[in-house]
Amino acid sequence: MTVVGLTGNYGMGKSMVSRMFKEQGAVVINTDDIVKELLTEPSVIYEIKESFGDDIVEAGKIKKELLARLVFQHPYLRISLEDILHPRVFKRIDEELARISTISENIIVIIEAPVLFERGYQNRFDKIITVYSSEDIAIDRLKEKGISEEDTRMRLKSQFPVAMKLGSSDFIIDNNGSIDNTMEQVKKIYKELMILS
Repeated sequence: MTVVGLTGNYGMGKSMVSRMFKEQGAVVINTDDIVKELLTEPSVIYEIKESFGDDIVEAGKIKKELLARLVFQHPYLRISLEDILHPRVFKRIDEELARISTISENIIVIIEAPVLFERGYQNRFDKIITVYSSEDIAIDRLKEKGISEEDTRMRLKSQFPVAMKLGSSDFIIDNNGSIDNTMEQVKKIYKELMILS
């Protein structure tokens, strides 16, 4: 089993690329999906309320838009949230990897991890892939999804520059071009990963 961290900055195409790897036969674990589940757990809600105040919860649920706004405006709050969530996320990942390892040895597991470098998690993976595009392309793509340029720039500012990530990655996917071009790169990397595994 080869465990691959898939990262890249906001709006640059991680989710699309992870779907492409899934089409090739990889098992994909999306950390955002794990976080969504965790945000409904009473113990997590309690800890977030303790850190962020009573206003962050309404009718027993986390106000996700308010939480997102706060963590991207205040880096210290983002770190507090990550400190609550990340140990639980990795516990879930470890459980899933243990389950997968009983199914097959010759398998590629792609873990979509947005803040892989920011939090120093690179040593948890056998290989790292970074997806990148220009910030202008990321902004335009997200505008099409109804996300404002201001929100995108705020989120991008909270992450390491993508150039820094490229230099520390085993594989790089240039997502500035067409979907077909990106798919060709995914196929090539998947073949290489299968040879290595």
